[in-house]
Amino acid sequence: MIDVRVAAIHELTPVIREYRLQAIDGALPGFSAGSHVQVHLPDGRRNAYSLLGDPADNSEYRIAVRHQDNSRGGSRYLHQVLCSGDRLRISAPANLFPLYSKARQHLLVAAGIGITPFMAHSRELLRRGEDFELHYAYRSGSSDAYLGELRQSLGPRLHEYPAGIRRLDARALLKDRPLGAHVYSCGPQSLLLAIAEQAAAQGWSPRRVHSEAFAAAEPGLPFSVELQRSGRQLQVGAEQSLLEALEAAGVEIPNLCRGGVCGQCQTPYLKGDVEHRDHFLAANERATSLMPCVSRGCGSPILLDI
Repeated sequence: MIDVRVAAIHELTPVIREYRLQAIDGALPGFSAGSHVQVHLPDGRRNAYSLLGDPADNSEYRIAVRHQDNSRGGSRYLHQVLCSGDRLRISAPANLFPLYSKARQHLLVAAGIGITPFMAHSRELLRRGEDFELHYAYRSGSSDAYLGELRQSLGPRLHEYPAGIRRLDARALLKDRPLGAHVYSCGPQSLLLAIAEQAAAQGWSPRRVHSEAFAAAEPGLPFSVELQRSGRQLQVGAEQSLLEALEAAGVEIPNLCRGGVCGQCQTPYLKGDVEHRDHFLAANERATSLMPCVSRGCGSPILLDI
């Protein structure tokens, strides 16, 4: 864990704020483009946010947070309670969304707050002098954070898709690209699916298609869990994820994204009715494994093999 101080808060749009974090003691660890940190909130929850600063500068970390109307408390706390000068605890940076070093061309595709990892990516690619484009879909005056900065730094590399004016066409975007091109997408699930489907339809290898979606666990009905090895029984609340319930009970599960994408928290279960909400497990794996960061019980109690 790293103790940091909120050095500054900037309102970028009515719903998006940037937070600049500085180490309280010592220096912040270096990070690579595409990295994120987990912010530990006072209620025990942990939210993951991309580091959007220049990877060559680790004097501070920069994250941007969109206020979500259906927030379980994370974005609400950061927007309505957190102030400059306050302290936070964060995890060390981890990278689940790196640039592919041997790509001949990089296609960066963002929607709304999904622009954040590409702020670091674009700086790194500019420094390397590599071939890349950034395609950015946004709502003017709402989810268009960093638009002015990107126009200035990227010039013709930036392709804009303002809502209601120009639609991002995944098919056209991927068509006739060189064989060594890689595509990276970040934003709502609809964007990631559109890119993945068109890439598959045009014969792109899955190894050339990269995506990231940080989404907090959705609420649901309360459910019960039993831990096979200890016999302990836990109750998971409607606004709580299974991973959060396990952590509150002192059971630590390895995790990185907390959004059902990275696979780090994959946990075996022996019986019970599970609603799988992840984007990692194959259909055959779901009979014996779940992702406690997003999966929920939906009937008989779940018996975890831990």
